[in-house]
Amino acid sequence: MGKKPKTDGKAPPAAGMRRGLTSYGDQGFSLFLRKAFIKGAGYTDDALARPVIGIVNTGSAYNPCHGNMPQLIEAVKRGIMLAGGLPMDFPTISIHESFAAPTSMYLRNLMSMDTEEMIRAQPMDAVVLIGGCDKTVPAQLMGAASANIPAIQLITGSMLTGAHRGERVGACTDCRRYWARYRAEEIDDDEIADVNNQLVASVGTCSVMGTASTMACIAEAIGMTVPGGASPPAVTADRIRVAEETGARAVQLAHSGLTVDKILTEKAFDNALRVLLAIGGSTNAIVHLAAIAGRVGLEIDLARLDRMGRETPVLLDLKPSGSHYMEDLHKAGGVATLLRELKPLLHLDAITVNGVTLGEQLEAQGPGFAQDVVRSFGNPIYPQGGLAVLRGNLAPGGAIIKQSAADARLMEHEGRAVVFDNLQDLAERIDDEALDVHADDMLVLKNIGPLGAPGMPEAGYIPIPRKLARQGVKDMVRISDGRMSGTAFGSIVLHVTPEAAIGGPLAYVRTGDRIRLSVSKREISLLVSEQELARRAQERPVAKPAAGRGYRKLFLENVTQADKGVDFEFLRAESLQRKTT
Repeated sequence: MGKKPKTDGKAPPAAGMRRGLTSYGDQGFSLFLRKAFIKGAGYTDDALARPVIGIVNTGSAYNPCHGNMPQLIEAVKRGIMLAGGLPMDFPTISIHESFAAPTSMYLRNLMSMDTEEMIRAQPMDAVVLIGGCDKTVPAQLMGAASANIPAIQLITGSMLTGAHRGERVGACTDCRRYWARYRAEEIDDDEIADVNNQLVASVGTCSVMGTASTMACIAEAIGMTVPGGASPPAVTADRIRVAEETGARAVQLAHSGLTVDKILTEKAFDNALRVLLAIGGSTNAIVHLAAIAGRVGLEIDLARLDRMGRETPVLLDLKPSGSHYMEDLHKAGGVATLLRELKPLLHLDAITVNGVTLGEQLEAQGPGFAQDVVRSFGNPIYPQGGLAVLRGNLAPGGAIIKQSAADARLMEHEGRAVVFDNLQDLAERIDDEALDVHADDMLVLKNIGPLGAPGMPEAGYIPIPRKLARQGVKDMVRISDGRMSGTAFGSIVLHVTPEAAIGGPLAYVRTGDRIRLSVSKREISLLVSEQELARRAQERPVAKPAAGRGYRKLFLENVTQADKGVDFEFLRAESLQRKTT
């Protein structure tokens, strides 16, 4: 008989089916019972001895952005099995922008909790996170960061573009453009019905640089996907091949034990912010990155983001800042094409889920080729980053503007405030012919922040009053404590912090007040004295929103402001290590 191997007396770390055993007071029995039940599904001891790879299944009839989920899961399972692992898919909450009331952001934290706890509760050595729609990828990265096991993100992919009367169209920048034309009575009922059939040509996420595409690009840049994982459209063979590769890579992660905290580092977030600025990405991504960073004990520094923005031009020619769509970026070489151009500004030594550094990964992807979707530094779409951080007495905690999608004529502007107290007030008065409003006014919407709505809806894209739209007005300065879809465009100030619902200065703005916006000075100021604001606050004190029970009560009592990611305070890391600098 051979000699028994020497040991240090310690039991090997739990793996596979031995991970996270259910508590019955007898670990041997716990494993025996677990294996007995799983064998009822036909598994053999050989299968159960392999690395277990969880697959987060977010398929839903309510979520066409994830409409290719069955094909992706099949390909991921194939990759896992080819690499010697055991695939186990399981469901979590699935959130779609257009089907979640009152707003998808209201449910993002719940999805992150579902993801984290199901990863913790079930035996898996690594996990594949499959998501695509705006809040699903952030929720999954938040949950995986908190669970902190080896994890890899698989993006569902963008939809194909359609065509309307000879014009290429895609959701959802073109949705907003055509709806604005319909409101202005430039097109009729028949045409708006026709274009409605063409805006979404297949399953998949929005084909422009909205939040879904932004988070896809960030997931690759931050090191959480396989190379080229962001850009393949949902219904292409390339997307299926990425899924198979993701499954295989997950098995390697299980063997190496490369956990999420080793990837989501300070340098990785710095790279993510660079890419966000260079793609003219969604303002929502700042909130999501703040939430993900908070889960690993980091804090996004908005001042740092703004400094980076001054030296990072918009290089990606995609709507709404440019003219192309996601499938064009894929044909142009994907995110790697952008990263090559950004090389001097990136931390190339940041580690990725592929077990190599970002720089090594780029080298392996080759030199690139001639294309016209990603511009050079010498020929940018916009000379500065797509986003700018504003401060002033109206937003002591900061506000955001997507300057690359705004009207340059309004970037230095002083105007009279036309105020709407909440969403109902906006709905009732915005199209009233008697509304006292002019093209050089500033539209102000209160109480659509994290607590105010609740859930910080994407209502910051305040519609142009109908009577002005009919006169040909296409843009106005609009200000709120809410969010805006990344697919939207216009001179829109968002994420005003603190929000009105907790007594931020925005709560006390009145119609007729003067407001000054200066993007060059990064200023948003209410031209009202501190004494007058204090008098207004005393005259009409703000009552913080509350609820008697359920998830709404949990949300209202625990949600943070926009600068901290609109996460629940109790889900953030127990201690923040440092700001990203």
